[in-house]
Amino acid sequence: MKVLFLKDVKGTGKQGEIKEVSDGYARNFLFKQNLAKMATGGVVAELKAQEEKFKRQSGKELKDNQDLASKLDGAEIEIKVKASGSGTLYSAVNAQKIIQEIKKQLRLNVSSEQLVINEPIKEVGERKIVVKFGHGLEAEVRVIVTAE
Repeated sequence: MKVLFLKDVKGTGKQGEIKEVSDGYARNFLFKQNLAKMATGGVVAELKAQEEKFKRQSGKELKDNQDLASKLDGAEIEIKVKASGSGTLYSAVNAQKIIQEIKKQLRLNVSSEQLVINEPIKEVGERKIVVKFGHGLEAEVRVIVTAE
């Protein structure tokens, strides 16, 4: 019997796969545990439609990420904060502050999960921050922290 796996089943199949399994295994285990359903013509057509939709969405997402990465790569943002005479900041510049400034100065939306910052910036100066996008895309932004 051909079944479509709804969830991963160790040693048997992965989610979204269509495989041939014994009738008893399918009826007594897979169907009862809601791990698979019979691979009828309608189910297979539905699966192919979902795969096509996913490919279209993935292609659109890739294009959007490429556009955003090209706009961000090499960009500069300047952040003015209060600092002591020695250049130490009174409050550190964290990822959230950098995201706010990217939105304000460059008018681009970036999430905090995309920003790669090892530790908050605590001194006046220049840093390079990496912004990671899906599909292996990255952009490098120069962050210039100056004293008010």
